[in-house]
Amino acid sequence: MPLREARPEDAAALAAVHVLSWRAAYRDLVPGPYLDALDVEERAAVWRSRLTAPDRPSVLMATDDGGRAVAFSSFRACPDEEFAPGSTAELAALYSLPEVWGTGVGRALLSASTGALAAGGFRAAVLWVFAGNARARRFYEAAGWRADGASVREDTGGRVLEELRYRRHLFT
Repeated sequence: MPLREARPEDAAALAAVHVLSWRAAYRDLVPGPYLDALDVEERAAVWRSRLTAPDRPSVLMATDDGGRAVAFSSFRACPDEEFAPGSTAELAALYSLPEVWGTGVGRALLSASTGALAAGGFRAAVLWVFAGNARARRFYEAAGWRADGASVREDTGGRVLEELRYRRHLFT
C-alpha cells in the first residue's frame, strides 16, 4: 500500500482511522461507553490543528488502491526532558483499520517511520503502549522495540490503565 505524508485535508480520514482503530483495539481495555462516545468530527478538528501547526509532527499515511486512508503514524522529537534534545524521538501514534491488521501495512508504516527518524538524525525512539494491549506489544517487540522499565498510569474513560514505554535504538 502506498505511504505518503498526511496533509491538513486528510484530517477527517486520519480521524476515522483513529476512532475505528481505538474501538477495535481497546474494546477489552477501555470502557465501552467511552469508546462509543469517540467522535470522528472532534478528532478531525484535533488532527487538522496538528497538521497546520508550525511545530507539526510528521504524519505518514497508508492508503489503499482507491486512495482511502487505512493506517497512519505520527512522530516527533521526544518532548520528555529525560532525553538529550534531538537524540530521541517519539512515535506518538500508529493506528490502522482492523481490516488491514496482519497484512503488513503496520510493519511497513513502522519501518518507514523509524527510517525517517534515523534519517532525521535521531539515535533512538520511544513509544507508549497499554500494558494490556498484548497484540500491539507483540507487534512492537517483533520489530525490535523493548519495554525500558518506565510506566505511567492514566485514567482513560473512567478506568486507570498502565502504559509502558518501549524504546528502540535506530542505529545498530
